Amino acid sequence: MSRVAIIGAGMAGLACARRLAEAGHQPILFDKGRGIGGRMATRRAGALRFDHGAQYVTAKQAGFAAVLSDLAKAGAAAKWDDGAARTHFVGTPGMSSIPKALGAGLDIRQGQRVTSIMRDNGGWSIHTEGEVHRSGHVVITVPAPQVAELIGAEHPLVQQITDVRMAPCLTLMAAIDAPAPFISQRDDYGPFASIIQDSSKPGRPESTATAWVAQASLEFTRAHLEEGTPQLAERMLPLLCERLGVSQDRVQHAAAHRWLYARVTTPLGQPFARGEGGTLYLGGDWCLGARVEAAWTSGTAIAEDLVERLG
Repeated sequence: MSRVAIIGAGMAGLACARRLAEAGHQPILFDKGRGIGGRMATRRAGALRFDHGAQYVTAKQAGFAAVLSDLAKAGAAAKWDDGAARTHFVGTPGMSSIPKALGAGLDIRQGQRVTSIMRDNGGWSIHTEGEVHRSGHVVITVPAPQVAELIGAEHPLVQQITDVRMAPCLTLMAAIDAPAPFISQRDDYGPFASIIQDSSKPGRPESTATAWVAQASLEFTRAHLEEGTPQLAERMLPLLCERLGVSQDRVQHAAAHRWLYARVTTPLGQPFARGEGGTLYLGGDWCLGARVEAAWTSGTAIAEDLVERLG
């Protein structure tokens, strides 16, 4: 039996595990994906890389600013000069480098989808597809709408987070052999909420084509959410080419991705939810807001509470 099991190896889960490890504990993380980091993800296509989730990271708190500074010194992150007033950090050579650096040395069980979590003789049994693991404390950092699947819709903590809302987002990744008219562009009214020239970020591989990531607006996403990803790419690509002023024959690669829980629209309003005598925690960016730092703050706050309880 481990003392702390963490479900989800996104930023919240990694921040929690890292702080626990610094305090001398040995947490175990379970993640259903082949890679860690959640929406801090990078997709490869040949020599190109596309940050198709979180585009950059900013810091308001001194603690998180120190984390980014350490990552930059280690070569896992760098400042991105995209013209923004606030400093933007990105992972190098991709956004996934940040969670990989934070997860170094931690016990992370990848490719293990947790199907249920149940009270068991004063502790918890964590059921994956084929295994059962026991733990004294459990931290769940999956998106809020997925918590009920793990602990049951009638659990008091599920009722506590019932007002949390998260929105989906459709993302287009495209490699286009044409001059880039801008580095980044936001739009409150068109089909795209943002268009990012991924190739402009530091540490990206050189290529004859420019890597672009276009993230759809909420209205466009909701209208086309149920379409297959090949159809989404076909629908979104002409819109991107029009915005860039290029013809589609200059496109070398195009693919789409569907994020079901991409944006926090109504947060919980506190760093975490705690129940079962301080043995079960819920956390994530959805607790505080739609920023990577919010996920880090939530996971770190959970860890601090556990450190105080566990001694």
